[in-house]
Amino acid sequence: SLQSESNIRMIASFDNEEVGSVSNRGAASNLLYETMRRVHGDVLLQQAVQRSILLSVDMAHAVHPNYAGKHEAKHKPMMQRGLVIKYNANQRYATSMVSTYHLLQTAKMHDIPLQKFVVKNSSPCGSTIGPALSARCGIRTVDVGCPQLSMH
Repeated sequence: SLQSESNIRMIASFDNEEVGSVSNRGAASNLLYETMRRVHGDVLLQQAVQRSILLSVDMAHAVHPNYAGKHEAKHKPMMQRGLVIKYNANQRYATSMVSTYHLLQTAKMHDIPLQKFVVKNSSPCGSTIGPALSARCGIRTVDVGCPQLSMH
């Protein structure tokens, strides 16, 4: 229960995400890392980083019925069928197998439906703030999103 929880839970919202996150309050800033350092102190910071999982929550490309061929055959996220875990071999999403494991186990315990998405190799891939935060803070990260038909 939350009453007996000894860990610190954080949520962070950033500005300037749609224009690259490069500002003193964007995801590419040191805001999250410095906040964690202030909360934990220099001595406990690395221990906190190793015990942490970062969920980079954004949106995901659902399969559009008119453009189903734009998706990989086995990676077609559907609307209202669960949260989407986003993978990309070029690290446009920060998801790894290790970070995914924790999310999969939590979802299994609570009967939360999950879907997986890998962008088709012949398509360009956007990104999220996940890779910037993961690289800056060193925290295992999972990029996830709610499926929708159009992104911007």
